[in-house]
Amino acid sequence: MSVRVNLLPHREERRKRARKHFGMLAFMTSVLGLAIVGAVYLVNEGSINEQKERNAFMKSEIAKLDKEIDEIKKLKDEIAALLARKQVIETLQSDRAQTVYLLDELVRQMPEGVFLKTVKQKGPGIEVIGYAQSNARVSALMRNIESSPWLASPNLVEIKATNIGKMRVSEFNLKFALKRVVAKDESKDAKGAAKPAAKKG
Repeated sequence: MSVRVNLLPHREERRKRARKHFGMLAFMTSVLGLAIVGAVYLVNEGSINEQKERNAFMKSEIAKLDKEIDEIKKLKDEIAALLARKQVIETLQSDRAQTVYLLDELVRQMPEGVFLKTVKQKGPGIEVIGYAQSNARVSALMRNIESSPWLASPNLVEIKATNIGKMRVSEFNLKFALKRVVAKDESKDAKGAAKPAAKKG
């Protein structure tokens, strides 16, 4: 006698359990995947926000530095303008001193019988036009200029005979140079600096 067992319900039950187990695994895998994706998204979003904050901070600092650079440029321009003004003032003071030395030295070196009509100065160059009782007086003036500590390089441009009233004179055009004026304070400093050097030697 043979016993027949119907295994169909048991197999169907196993299939249901397997499908249910597979469904649970798929659901858990999906949830885990979504959690991983969400975590990665949050991390990336946090990094992006942090980088944005850094960029904003860097931009603000760069803007501050740009303002400071502009202020430094303005200060440099102001300093350059002040130095230029100082140079102009020093030049004017030097020119004024040179004019004083020039006029004083012309009076000292002017021979008798020589009279100046005009005196023109352009930088260190001097041009005078005047009258002399003779050509010899003009030559004497040129020698005096050569021996002067403040004047140099006399150059006679023109000399010609002319009449002033009933007197016959020589009209001359003479150019020469004015040497650099050394102020008394500078000369004292130079002597004071030279004395220690002599002692050391």
